Amino acid sequence: MSDNPTQSAIKSTKPTGNRRKSRELALKGLYQLLLSPKELRLIVREMADEADFARADETYFRSLLEGVYDQIPELDHRIAQFLDRPISELSPIEHAILLISAYELIFDVSIPYRVAINEGVELAKLYGGTDGHKYVNGVLDKLAAAARPSEVSR
Repeated sequence: MSDNPTQSAIKSTKPTGNRRKSRELALKGLYQLLLSPKELRLIVREMADEADFARADETYFRSLLEGVYDQIPELDHRIAQFLDRPISELSPIEHAILLISAYELIFDVSIPYRVAINEGVELAKLYGGTDGHKYVNGVLDKLAAAARPSEVSR
C-alpha cells in the first residue's frame, strides 16, 4: 500500500462493492415484490442472504431498492408514456428493469443517462426474454430524452 495520503483517501472513498451486482439484487427484490407484494424490509433481508450480496455495494443497493419502492407510482406513470401496451402486460422482469433504470434516469442525475440505459439493457440481456433488451432500450431512450433533455442533446 502507498504511503501517499491522497491516494489512501481516494481508495477509502471508493464504493465498497459492485453497483451492477447491486442492480441485480434490486432487480431480484423488485421482481419478488411485483409477483407477491410484501414488506420491503423482508425483501432486503432475503437479498442479504444471496451469495452475491457480499460483492454488491450494499449502500447503493439499499438506496436503489428503497428509492424505487417509494416511487413506483411516479415511475410507472413516467414509463407508461413510452410503452406500446399497458404496464400490467409487461413481464415482471422487464417491468422491474424499467423501474430501476427509470429511477436512475429521473432521480439520480449523478449517473450518466447512457450508463442508466446500458445497465438496464444489460440486465434485460441477462434476465429478460429473448428480445426484451431491445424493448427496454427503446423505452429507456425515449424516457431519457424526456427526463434529461439537455444531457441527451449534448
